[in-house]
Amino acid sequence: MKYTIKRTTVAPSMDFAWDGACWKEAETAELTNLRPEGSGHRPIVNVRMLHDDRNIYGIYQVQDCYVLAEKEGFQAPVCEDSCVEFFFKPPVGPGYFNLEMSAGGAYLMSYVRNHKRTATGFEDYSMVAEKYGKLVTVKTSFGGRVMPEITEPVTWYAQFALPMAALEPYCGAIPSLDGAKWRGNFYKCADHSSHPHWLTWNPVSELNFHLPDCFAEIDLA
Repeated sequence: MKYTIKRTTVAPSMDFAWDGACWKEAETAELTNLRPEGSGHRPIVNVRMLHDDRNIYGIYQVQDCYVLAEKEGFQAPVCEDSCVEFFFKPPVGPGYFNLEMSAGGAYLMSYVRNHKRTATGFEDYSMVAEKYGKLVTVKTSFGGRVMPEITEPVTWYAQFALPMAALEPYCGAIPSLDGAKWRGNFYKCADHSSHPHWLTWNPVSELNFHLPDCFAEIDLA
C-alpha cells in the first residue's frame, strides 16, 4: 500500500466540501480491511489529504450507522466513540504520532516512542500538550456531541489541519515536506457503540492500531 499526499497552493476551507475543487485534486484512500473481532458493521470510509509544505490537511468521509459521540474536549478517549484516526511517522525522531477524532469533534493526540503496552499506556510515550494540541484544527460535520446514538444511515465528515509546529517539540525539526517519505495508517473505530468495529486502510496483524510495523508508505509530492 502507498498513499501520496499531493501539494496544494491553497489551504482547504474547513467546510467539508468533499467534492470541492481543492479536494478533487487529492488522492482517495479507502479503508477496506475490517477486523473480524467486531460486530460486522462495515462503514464506507474514504480519506483525502493535501499538504502545503508546513501543514498537512485531511478529510474523512464516513458512510455510517450506529454513530455515537459522547466525549468532549482535547485528549478525551475518543476511540470509544465513532472515531477516525491518522497514525503517522515523520522521517525524523524515534516515534510516531496518533491523531484520533470523534464524530463530535473531540480529539486525542500523542507521540509514541515505544509502543509496547503497559498497565498505564505504553513503554515510552507523551500526550501532546494542550498548547501544541491547540495548533491543530479539527472539525466535524456534526459539530458537537452525538447522543443518543444515530442508528439509521448517515454520512459524516471529519476534517483537520495539522501544522508541523505541533509536532516538532516531540520529534525534532521537520525538513521540507516536498518529496518527503513518511509512514502511516488510517483507521475507523467505535469501541463503545452498539455495533463496535475496527476498520483499517493498511491491514494490521492483530486488533491493535499501535503497530508501526503495519504502517504503509506515505509520500508527500
